[in-house]
Amino acid sequence: MDKKPFVVVTRRLPDRVEARMRELFDVRLNGDDRAYGRDDLARAMAEADVLVPTVTDRIDAELIEAAGPRLKLIANFGNGVDNIDVAAAHARGIFVTNTPNVLTEDTADMTLALILAAPRRIVEGAGYLLGEDRWAGWSPTWMLGHRIHGKRLGIVGMGRIGIAVARRARAFGLAIHYHNRKRAAQAIEEELGATYWESLDQMLAHMDIVSVNCPYTPATFHLLSARRLELLRPSAFLVNTARGEIIDEDAMIRLLEDGRLAGAGLDVFEHEPKVDERLCKLAEKGRVVLLPHMSSATIESRIEMGEKVIINIRMVASGDRPPDRVLPSMV
Repeated sequence: MDKKPFVVVTRRLPDRVEARMRELFDVRLNGDDRAYGRDDLARAMAEADVLVPTVTDRIDAELIEAAGPRLKLIANFGNGVDNIDVAAAHARGIFVTNTPNVLTEDTADMTLALILAAPRRIVEGAGYLLGEDRWAGWSPTWMLGHRIHGKRLGIVGMGRIGIAVARRARAFGLAIHYHNRKRAAQAIEEELGATYWESLDQMLAHMDIVSVNCPYTPATFHLLSARRLELLRPSAFLVNTARGEIIDEDAMIRLLEDGRLAGAGLDVFEHEPKVDERLCKLAEKGRVVLLPHMSSATIESRIEMGEKVIINIRMVASGDRPPDRVLPSMV
């Protein structure tokens, strides 16, 4: 590009990231942080050299086909690219990039927090110090949860985040089990004392806690289907910090309501930002712990994500391949 690229950013980013973008690019920022609608995205893609969307922006083939000739890069502010039709962008000669290797530790921290919070009734207990029914004092039979030490944790997806979760969980005395498309390296299994299950069905039937840490792709939509969820023990807990669409949410809710699943810790939902009212009622009863998609919400991760976006933009602007390019074969 002969001049500063025109960059459109669809959501508010950390001040430090936006300040750097102002220095380097001709940038249109989103000061009021209002989510872009489809028409907003279409206008931005018609005039920009670079679009910086987030997970809430759905960039489908129709939008990409209608994009202007200037658009050279869709620099996603996020690790997952399930919100972008990567194949359609590739066909148009538009680069797609993401921000990998940034969210691993933060997401693993929050996953472990939910692994602790759901069985130990942490959120429910904290509520008694703030609600109308104030705490009356210690009692030997009140607010009894479940010990996690010695329990079996089944990790669905043993990638970077899954491994980071396993390392934390092992320190808390959990026995590590996992299912993955490919078996982990022997050194990883030995480090974690991890047991590999080739069959997801068989693993689910034997676990005390199941953590979903695989990426969302067409192949993992409802990976935990109604049939598979029914394999879980009634005493099991389910934790999801990946994507809501990986679990058949309706089937999970019915199991929770019927007492055929002990509880859940959820940071993501199938129809975000909408949260099923039945889940909210279960949360009020202490059956589930709900968080508003905040596993990666640390200042450090958001700044690192912004820095990766900036590097990718600068590389494309200089005529080079961006380091975090995503190809259709990678999705």
